[in-house]
Amino acid sequence: MATSGFIGRGRELALLGKRLERVRVSGRGVALAVRGRRQVGKSRLVQEFCDRSGVPYLYFTATKGASPVEATAALLSELRGSTLIADEGDRDLVPRLESAAWPDIFRILAGALPTEPCVVVLDELPWLSEQDVVFEGALQTAWDRLLSTRPVLLLLLGSDLHMMERLTAYDRPFYGRADNLVLGALDPAETGAALGLGGAAALDAHLVSGGLPGILRAWPHGTPALEFLRAECADPASPVFGVPETTLMAEFPNPDTARRVLEAVGAGERTHANIAATAGSREGALPSGTLSPLLRRLTEEKHVLAVEQPLSTRPGKPALYRVADSNLRLYLAVLRSAQNLARRGQPAAGYRAVERRWHSWRGRAVEPLVREALELAAVAGSLPWPQTEVVGGWWNRQFDPELDLVGADRAPVADRIDFVGSVKWLETPFDAHDLAALRRGATQVPGADPAETGLAVVSLSGVSERMPRDGVGLVWAADDVVAAWGG
Repeated sequence: MATSGFIGRGRELALLGKRLERVRVSGRGVALAVRGRRQVGKSRLVQEFCDRSGVPYLYFTATKGASPVEATAALLSELRGSTLIADEGDRDLVPRLESAAWPDIFRILAGALPTEPCVVVLDELPWLSEQDVVFEGALQTAWDRLLSTRPVLLLLLGSDLHMMERLTAYDRPFYGRADNLVLGALDPAETGAALGLGGAAALDAHLVSGGLPGILRAWPHGTPALEFLRAECADPASPVFGVPETTLMAEFPNPDTARRVLEAVGAGERTHANIAATAGSREGALPSGTLSPLLRRLTEEKHVLAVEQPLSTRPGKPALYRVADSNLRLYLAVLRSAQNLARRGQPAAGYRAVERRWHSWRGRAVEPLVREALELAAVAGSLPWPQTEVVGGWWNRQFDPELDLVGADRAPVADRIDFVGSVKWLETPFDAHDLAALRRGATQVPGADPAETGLAVVSLSGVSERMPRDGVGLVWAADDVVAAWGG
């Protein structure tokens, strides 16, 4: 039976409830800007909150490409049908304007607000700002003069992360007027709880879905990842394909250089030089002057890529890039090919392609999750190294060795290395040979002291009974990784 209904988000619902309570107690308005990548569940979260809150609300979603006249008319239409207007007879009092500017619309909205606490949601806010350059200024003026004095919780939603960050920046009209909530994907523990999976199966499901509710709602309860993918490979319209495809089309509608760079990273290229070569053309690799700004844009503005620096007591190179969302990462690596085969009536061939790549892809994709789990455990004080604050990896220019885990006091240049570790995500246990390789590699990490620096092992299949444990301060299995999120 497929999962249905609302998944997780207890913490986020509590945060929204806290702000509504602030409105209730003070009798004044509170504004909150909610941002997160597409398909992460912003709209679903806020709709669930509105339904649970029991207060009157207006939920307006902008339409991309609509003119300001169309947008203002649509908002007035939504206002007439909303629960902000309790009496049926009062709905006709909302004017039907053929053309109105945003200041007029906000005055009408303010006049329709009840005297009791209520919620107003403006979804896809960046599209409203794109349509009309005066929108942000009109919103700021309306908030200052009309809305903030009323008992309203104003929720501003958007998927354009850079624009939503800019909305409350110091040089923009709405600066200082709204709190910010960044909505991330569901974590591995929430993913596992939603699907009835634990340990390694929960982590697999999280890697495949990216923790995105839009995919998890289509995932049959208790189904392992590969079994799910086998079934979905017969359905080219499945959300496991459709969600990342939609993200690509929304963020990169044209096959430009930025798209080629993302495709190169999705294909497995990690270094600046390799990305430049793969994303280049017949004339040669992309010049650094072109690639470097694109990589910064894709990491800092689009947040579609993540960048990692080697962690030690000395500055290190090279930086490594990866697709930040694991579902999109899997789509670029193999799911897109499987989808195309499904469209051609060859689902079995599509699944075989996934199956061939699965173990190697999963082994690398799980490493950022393990590092994040160890950092959470460090914050909770449950690691043997109480002063650890960050967990990364280390490599030299030759990637010989490449260490999966380095725990330290700060990044990217640490004062102290607490532990060095290895992630082995295979069907065989971590054994004495793996430990010997870890010990050899650890001696090359700048700042690691064999006499003081601990060793950590994270293994899908546990550790061999014959493996010596001296110097190994931490051994984690899949259950331990999930438990870091409270699973």
